[in-house]
Amino acid sequence: MTNMIESKTMSRPNRRNASMLSFLFAMTLSLMPAFAIDLPEGAKVGDAAPDFVLMNTDDKRVGLASYADAKGIILVFTCNTCPYALKYEDRIIALNEKYSKAGYPVVAINSNDPNIIPEDSREHMQKRVEDKKFRFPYLVDESQSVAKAYGARKTPHAYVLQRNGRGFTIEYIGAIDDDPDQENASKTKYVEKAIEALLGSTKPVTTFTKAIGCTIKWKKS
Repeated sequence: MTNMIESKTMSRPNRRNASMLSFLFAMTLSLMPAFAIDLPEGAKVGDAAPDFVLMNTDDKRVGLASYADAKGIILVFTCNTCPYALKYEDRIIALNEKYSKAGYPVVAINSNDPNIIPEDSREHMQKRVEDKKFRFPYLVDESQSVAKAYGARKTPHAYVLQRNGRGFTIEYIGAIDDDPDQENASKTKYVEKAIEALLGSTKPVTTFTKAIGCTIKWKKS
């Protein structure tokens, strides 16, 4: 009888411990380094934005040419699973709401290999779009060629593009702001400052910052 009581007493903590271990494992997996592969240096501020055409979650193809009337684009490499990407999700939505009407819509790209992170599959991306009501494309970079062309390394990793003739030029690369945890009321909003400068026909003062987030999960070479 004593053994049965002890077994019942221990079952709940054990279940909680198992849940906590599962959560920690998932977080560790999302934060772990990418596979060691040779990555191209990628585009720089002032370069022409590399062109692309990728599949959206609504089965339509989207690329830079889809934005012929845009003044610029807020390009964000992100994902479903990285804790940092999730922290910035509402801020990315807010950027689109604030600046799409001014001619700077958001385009989000997920370059993670779903074989490493199954929750970053296209099916899970579709569910994320539905749950969060994204009003911007969430594109699948299946070959990871777009992330490599831009030099994206983290999720999130932001690029502000400016219309230049028929194409776009990269005017800012890096973090969305300097406050991932939203603890600093006076945080510096790098992407917003870059766009406000461009809307005022001037160049951004800060053109590059270090992106903070999880490493993109690269395919095995």
